[in-house]
Amino acid sequence: MLRRDLAVLDHADLRRETHPVRARRGAAVSAEGRPAIDFSSNDYLGLAGDQRIASAISAALEREGTGAAAARLISGTNELHEQLEAALARFKGTEAALLFASGYAANTGAIPALASRGDIIYADALNHASLIDGCRLSRAEVKIFPHLDVERLDDMLNDDAQHNGRRWIVVDAVFSMDGDLFPLDALVALAREHAAFTYVDDAHGTGLLGVNGRGSAERWNVDHQIDVNMGTLGKAIGTTGAFIAGSQPLHDWLLNRARAFVFTTAAPPAFAAGTLEALRIVETEPWRRDQLRANARAIRDGLRELGHEPTGEADGHIVPVIIREAAETARLGAALRERGLLVGAVRPPTVPLGSSRLRITASAAHTPEQIARLMGALRDLLPRHAT
Repeated sequence: MLRRDLAVLDHADLRRETHPVRARRGAAVSAEGRPAIDFSSNDYLGLAGDQRIASAISAALEREGTGAAAARLISGTNELHEQLEAALARFKGTEAALLFASGYAANTGAIPALASRGDIIYADALNHASLIDGCRLSRAEVKIFPHLDVERLDDMLNDDAQHNGRRWIVVDAVFSMDGDLFPLDALVALAREHAAFTYVDDAHGTGLLGVNGRGSAERWNVDHQIDVNMGTLGKAIGTTGAFIAGSQPLHDWLLNRARAFVFTTAAPPAFAAGTLEALRIVETEPWRRDQLRANARAIRDGLRELGHEPTGEADGHIVPVIIREAAETARLGAALRERGLLVGAVRPPTVPLGSSRLRITASAAHTPEQIARLMGALRDLLPRHAT
């Protein structure tokens, strides 16, 4: 049966496979034994290969060993976990933060712990899969509003004004496949007007947006006004894991009721040590955010010169090039890889049918020469109909 189902994926050009990458140094990697430049990862600040972070992890490994050995509520909590949670709360400007194994675990753990039968969740149509699954697991009624359509969301909230249960608005802050931003100022205003709670996934904004890199809430001047802030550590921060930041009661409730936290062995303490060092770098090296934005503008300007108008923010670090057809997208991704350029070839079910795309991601680690090399390859390879 699985062979038949895999054949269906092959026929639709939707079968995926891994491509091993190693020896990461900035944007330079080794891919399948050959040098390559990475324009596909979420290593936005170029920290995933930073030796200072690696050294912090190595030193903690010597002290603490490799594993936490148990779930946090059994015997797996280490002082490094608690130090990192305190640092993340300070960074996000909240009372507390709680670590999770991944962004997927955070969303599928926190949402069902907060929403339940009798509640309503209003979710953006292009929310990440982990938000979708978290909403489904909650058993709340889920209502989908069109992407970024705040007016429609307002109408839906008005329609349910007499609802007796809790109402949650669940959105991505930065949409990972399109790179556009949810207007969190409008979100907060609506939530206040309708007595709704807000849950914001800031996986692709944490460390990047706002004057101090604290994320999308800082970018939209709504610090302290989001009920539940989710952020990840494996993207701009360069390590692994995720967290939920918010009030102390939120922290205490999730610690007791988020199944993805309660029933999971804690992350190795050494990675908490590495993340503490990464946070220090994020806060003390703002030039990385400046360089990221400059590189994003250079990529977008280069695409315009090729006749392809990028969507999203003028300096947005996620740059989609819509190809539409899955087979053509896969072909382009493979052709770029042959030239030593790693670019995400994104197809359904990650994106809707008919919207397959190249997903180019900028990094502070990219050099002008590397960006010029990407543009030269795209000039040769991109079909005229791409957008």
